[in-house]
Amino acid sequence: RVVQPREDDHRYKVEHWGGYLYIITNLGGCANGKLMRAPVDSMGRASWAEVLPYEKTTKLDYMVVFKGHIVVNGRCNGLKMCRVLEMGTGASPPKVHDLAFPEDCYDMYADHNRVFDTAVFRFGYSSPVSPNSVIDYNLATRQRTLLKETDVPLYDRTLYTCKRVFATAKDGTKVPISLVYRKDSSYGAGKGPSPCMLYGYGSYGMCIDPCFNSKTISFLDRGMVHAIAHIRGGGEMGREWYEKEGKYLEKRNTFTDFCDCAEFMIKSGITTSDRLAITGRSAGGLLVGAVVNMRPDLFRACVAGVPFVDVMTTMCDPSIPLTVTEWEEWGNPNEAKYHDYMMSYSPVDNVGPKDYPAIMITAGLNDPRVAYWEPAKWVARIRDQRTNKRALLLKVDMSSGHFSASDRYRHMRESSIEYAFVLKELGCVELLPFPFPE
Repeated sequence: RVVQPREDDHRYKVEHWGGYLYIITNLGGCANGKLMRAPVDSMGRASWAEVLPYEKTTKLDYMVVFKGHIVVNGRCNGLKMCRVLEMGTGASPPKVHDLAFPEDCYDMYADHNRVFDTAVFRFGYSSPVSPNSVIDYNLATRQRTLLKETDVPLYDRTLYTCKRVFATAKDGTKVPISLVYRKDSSYGAGKGPSPCMLYGYGSYGMCIDPCFNSKTISFLDRGMVHAIAHIRGGGEMGREWYEKEGKYLEKRNTFTDFCDCAEFMIKSGITTSDRLAITGRSAGGLLVGAVVNMRPDLFRACVAGVPFVDVMTTMCDPSIPLTVTEWEEWGNPNEAKYHDYMMSYSPVDNVGPKDYPAIMITAGLNDPRVAYWEPAKWVARIRDQRTNKRALLLKVDMSSGHFSASDRYRHMRESSIEYAFVLKELGCVELLPFPFPE
């Protein structure tokens, strides 16, 4: 049976509990989703009734259903959240409580919960400091049981800390930034700014959640701060963060947000412009390519992985497999308003006579998404027009595609070259003291 026939711009997800269907829907301008329900024997939209009031700062994604509870998973103020509806109490609306998490920034996800008649909700959790773990949460008693945590050899989490700060964009929008650093780094110890690696993506509504990444320890143990800018164009702050403020004719918000995050970190004493590196891949490569044209003075080094930098040439060629579908993200350049707007930020088309930061660019000969000639063309234009002589490197992998080497150890070797480039440019060669276990 059809719950509700398809309609333009209407999204909904359904779960069954008791005699009702529980529905997450964007009806009525509720872009981030509202929870409603309908009787099983009258499931059409006319019968939908509100379960919980709509909250603009809370995005509802999916539900996990148990005999006495419904766990609604989503995001609140940019961070993952789990909202527990206590169905067994018989209250209407049901009593609600949210899972609390111990760190300022983190990632979590619902694990496989295939047993209906249980009060135990299993989820995965990590943070920039805490390795991946699996936890059982008793929905009735609210007790947690740690089942497993990934072992990271020679890693001492007590040396590190993470937090979330907010930069103010030019239009007043608050943009979250996730930070992780050693407590004994210059910034962590309150002695002054530290070198920093700032990462961003900001496209397709993708959320870059602050999870554990053992590779960043190489930066942290050399006294660096690692930061993620959760800029518009991503989905961290809800659907409108992407759909209304981060695509089409609002795409420049992605780039200006990133610059505003960098400026905030400099003014806040987290880092300095001569010790700030930035990185992004694919559409994130477009991001860093655009910002080094807009504000090259903010950055000391840039690593652009398989960067989508020749926007106009690619988007004007519908014979390229992904071009037509990508018009849904950037706009169709056959329309003047989109053509002119895309031209205003396309990295290849905005290279100029200025001092650029040190740049390392990677490409794959067999990349079907971003052809190798895009970064090659970008490098050639920078070399021709720049007014300084900082490092400008192009590394083309002759056997890989869009996602770098598929072999694990080869992938690590490729990453080590990028890390070495950043550490050299920022002057972060020496390790901080480390209390190795005996």
